[in-house]
Amino acid sequence: MKNSKNMILILVFALLLSACSSFASLNACPPNAEIDWVDVLMIDGITYEHHLPDLTKGSLPIKFEKGRELGKVTYKMADNACSNHKMQNGDAAFLKEGTLIYEIKGYPSSLIVSANDVVYVANTNKKAKTAGELFPMDKLVKNIYIESTEDGKRLHTFSQSSKEKFLAEFYKLKLEDVRSLNDDSKFEGTRIFLEIELNNSVSFRQLYWSDSNTFHNGAIGNDKIKDVINDEVSNLKN
Repeated sequence: MKNSKNMILILVFALLLSACSSFASLNACPPNAEIDWVDVLMIDGITYEHHLPDLTKGSLPIKFEKGRELGKVTYKMADNACSNHKMQNGDAAFLKEGTLIYEIKGYPSSLIVSANDVVYVANTNKKAKTAGELFPMDKLVKNIYIESTEDGKRLHTFSQSSKEKFLAEFYKLKLEDVRSLNDDSKFEGTRIFLEIELNNSVSFRQLYWSDSNTFHNGAIGNDKIKDVINDEVSNLKN
């Protein structure tokens, strides 16, 4: 059971920040160490992740207009940082030092930013106390999908009314400590992959455990959230 919890915790942090695939190397980089970096960056105290587009989902090409410059990359972690490196503003996994980071017009910079002509979506924000503060998406969501837990393909699209009900409740959910939730076995049982697609076709995944009504970012669902998701899952099975 303990090993199972450790594996879930690693998965959760892979979706939240995921700087590496293990928590080894406490002091120095071991010789010939290989770290599986995820495409992340940090600016203004928020970490963002670039979600690779999946052409099999049939998404429209992502189009966006750059806004003001927010900062630039000052440290490339790949090939330089150890697995215990704590990200700071200006850090990025793969982007070269000097790469400029921009806001995207029409979207809060606390939700998405652009760098090297791709979009990065927020995944951790210490100032955020609710899911709505972590993902300020009001009137910016095109669709919500249920994805396959095997290959990530879209299986079902939320009805418009379910989408609106889900978002209205999701925004209010408080964010809890992820490690504590893992210790309390909240990340066990039946998993559901939810994909949130923004109006500009940028999309990102929310991992949800139906048994505990918990999201991987630490949000604990309420009864209305659970009812909406269960209704859409039942429609998928029909």
